[in-house]
Amino acid sequence: MPISVAIVEDNVEICEMLTRTVERASSLRFLQSFSSGEEALEKLPELKPDVVIMDIQLPGITGVETTLQLKAKVPDIQVLVFTVFGDSDLVFKALEAGASGYLLKRTPRQEIVEAVKDVWFGGAPMSGEIARKVVDSFRKPAKAKDADLEDLTPREEEVLALLAKGYITKEIADQLGISFDTVRFHLKHIYRKLHVRSRSEALIKYLK
Repeated sequence: MPISVAIVEDNVEICEMLTRTVERASSLRFLQSFSSGEEALEKLPELKPDVVIMDIQLPGITGVETTLQLKAKVPDIQVLVFTVFGDSDLVFKALEAGASGYLLKRTPRQEIVEAVKDVWFGGAPMSGEIARKVVDSFRKPAKAKDADLEDLTPREEEVLALLAKGYITKEIADQLGISFDTVRFHLKHIYRKLHVRSRSEALIKYLK
């Protein structure tokens, strides 16, 4: 089944480019586009796309706030943030709000398609420059282990450690000799125990 995709973008030209990119990809299925966070929050919970491509700088409710509210309503929706900005603080706000990946708007179209597929299959795509900023931000003095991490089972810690190494869900399943669905089951428990809504938030908490 193709991966269903919705777009939240107020720039008409960029929205049309994204729509054409999704429509031309045989592995993706375009559902609908929205020009504001308010409209997206009204329609997306019922539409339930697999992946949402989300602009950060939206009029009214920002993309970060839209992501936060959307993930609270429909946790399974994967959000791929798409913006002209490369500010690491904004990256963290988006990831902490529940976004699963982050790309700059100058990203080539084929890479956008691959990023949507990557997000759906358990990855956390980022442009190289953003990934470097995120990695740099983790290079801080070690501190005491987060109390929430103490609640994880040994298997859940294994899953989280592989996630931190960049493995996607299918690769974690292969590494541990378990099924894809079992990994997703473990991830849901990890998110609940860490009080997060996405793998990006889980990694931020784990790596800090």
